[in-house]
Amino acid sequence: MLNRRSLLKHGTLAALAAVSCTPRIQEEAQKPEAVAAHVPFRLKFAPHLGMFAHHAGEDPIDQINFMADQGFHAFEDNNLKRRPPEVQQAIGKTLVDRQMTMGVFVGGRVRGDGPTIVTNDPGIREQFLADIRESIVAAKRVNATWMTTIPGRLDLRQHIGFQTANVIETLKQAAALLEPHGLVMVLEPLNFYNHPGFFLSEIPQTYQICKAVDSPSCKILFDIYHQQIQEGNLIPNIDDAWDEIAYFQIGDNPGRKEPTTGEINYKNVFQHIHDKGYRGVLGMEHGNFHDGKEGEEALIQAYRAVDLAAST
Repeated sequence: MLNRRSLLKHGTLAALAAVSCTPRIQEEAQKPEAVAAHVPFRLKFAPHLGMFAHHAGEDPIDQINFMADQGFHAFEDNNLKRRPPEVQQAIGKTLVDRQMTMGVFVGGRVRGDGPTIVTNDPGIREQFLADIRESIVAAKRVNATWMTTIPGRLDLRQHIGFQTANVIETLKQAAALLEPHGLVMVLEPLNFYNHPGFFLSEIPQTYQICKAVDSPSCKILFDIYHQQIQEGNLIPNIDDAWDEIAYFQIGDNPGRKEPTTGEINYKNVFQHIHDKGYRGVLGMEHGNFHDGKEGEEALIQAYRAVDLAAST
């Protein structure tokens, strides 16, 4: 006859407990925080709010906790500055508690759709610098290091050389504000197809500007989706711009969804930048290929497939 120790050893009691659990226990088990934790990713992939809302609900803290439970080490939030200060502080505390790195938020911008810091307008420049000052405050609430910065639209009535000089001057002044805090603007070139008419579109152009600004607070955000459309030649361009790249973002093409849904060989790209020594954040700036909970689960599995652990 089996004793209690033998029953536990063979899992019989666990099975009986599962059969007889109360509806309340079953309900608790279905909550996002009760989802079984997964093996941590080796690479520092960073989801954003809304990506797992079908599993975690609308509350941003529940969503971040769900990300951590799935093994993600980082998080990014383009809309951080639009959130109330108390929400920013709650996000920062949760990231610390879950040992997650805060990725980019959007900082350094001028309102409106017209030309921005490509001009030599003192009012526009001051508006941009004021936004940088506000971004410093927000960054401290969430322990952020990087902020996505986009110079704005082209001025079709002004030579590109003058626009470049204006952008460099404004970014130098912004970098002087950021350097004492250890914060970094990461300049993001945008592709011509999704964002026609923007000043910054190519990696060599962004590299040239960062070299001219010559500051640890002004670097490149290499968005692999944008650059696949704009230039292709991903790995050679990464190599050529390497010393000015501080951050990567992800999206497959076509469609701007998770890796494995398009044409980019993300496993090779990730392996390459890891071999070069990159240990930073890889921002998941894309949508979900499939809808609902099934789509969220498929997204996680796609990242398992391209994570370093799956390729070594």
